[in-house]
Amino acid sequence: MLRESLTGLKVVDFSVIGAGPTCSMFLGDMGADVVKVEPPDGDPGRRLGPPWYHERESAVYVAFNRNKRSVCIDLKSPEGVAVARRLIASADVVVESFRPGVLDRLGLGYAAMQECNPRLVYCSVSAYGRTGDYATRAGVDGILQAASGLMMVLGEAGQAPGKVQAPIVDVATGYMATIGVLARLIQRVRGGKGGHVDVSLFGTAVALQQPSFTGFLGDGALPARVGSAAPYSAPNEAFAARDGWIMIAAYLGNRWDRLCELLERPELVEDQRFLTSSLRVSNRDAMRVELSAALALHDCDHWVDLLLQNDILCSKVCNYADVVESPALAHLQLIAEMHGDDGHTYRTPGFPINSRESQSTPHRAPPRLGQDTKAVLFELGYLRDEIDALLSSGALLAPDSKGGHAGT
Repeated sequence: MLRESLTGLKVVDFSVIGAGPTCSMFLGDMGADVVKVEPPDGDPGRRLGPPWYHERESAVYVAFNRNKRSVCIDLKSPEGVAVARRLIASADVVVESFRPGVLDRLGLGYAAMQECNPRLVYCSVSAYGRTGDYATRAGVDGILQAASGLMMVLGEAGQAPGKVQAPIVDVATGYMATIGVLARLIQRVRGGKGGHVDVSLFGTAVALQQPSFTGFLGDGALPARVGSAAPYSAPNEAFAARDGWIMIAAYLGNRWDRLCELLERPELVEDQRFLTSSLRVSNRDAMRVELSAALALHDCDHWVDLLLQNDILCSKVCNYADVVESPALAHLQLIAEMHGDDGHTYRTPGFPINSRESQSTPHRAPPRLGQDTKAVLFELGYLRDEIDALLSSGALLAPDSKGGHAGT
């Protein structure tokens, strides 16, 4: 099973919030033992909200941290750094999202750790890469949507810059990091050594825009902001029906002809403005007026049923409530359900590869801050007295080491 493909691998995750935690979560979804290392006040993602799960857990934190164990280490203390070093020395993979140079100064960077653990795969996630003029700049999803040009191709012309509300750059960077880690692990199987994976939010955000950037590099023209429409084909956009919106992609000749017939507008097939997809792109506003008038006569369900029966690509523009009720979501089993040791149930979008197989094995709920600190240190060979001393010094934190603190 895919859920067992990385069983036996140990991942130490120093990353926070979105991109790095997405990578380590997917590695955990594939069976790796993921140890999430958090500072005394926890991953900042724990404090981002609303919305909140069960009035105490951030949905942001829950979204990115299933199938992990939490160890709380204060890297500002020498004792904490020593524990982290021992943890990394035992790992197959490290994922980190500190600003470039921070872990190097602590003696926990790739160069230092590779010497004592040559098989280590070390993944660094940053805003703009580890070198260059922007290397020390911090960045989050929205900033990189702006810096990469993505915000300037979203929304309608004349409106304020748009933004993908889902943290698409964070999540896609997590995908990229996962690919890089898996590639380095294959390299290790072949050559016995690990390697460094360097992935940036900026690089991912640019790569997400392959067609529009390629067009700009080809002709130098800035892409127009066309809302839901694809800039390179038409019709390929959302139209208002009587009770909502419907997305239609009928830009190939035979589908365009069929759409015009189904809308009872056969004369549009011979209209000189709309003879090809390129002409329809050039005359998009006029095309939209003609199609919108017909589509407004009936509800979304009417049009979806009719168009699908005639092989026209379409979908109602769904909200999340619609998606949760979708037969496709149910069939693919795309929601992972987890039961925490606090008695609460947590639900998130699950691992999307071989999803029906992936959800057949229970997932570990996102951990409370430091809930596995003692267990992980025992596994590293620390004695009980040593662990107690580290807890007393503040180098480590466990749920019961500060009056029942659980990081909520």
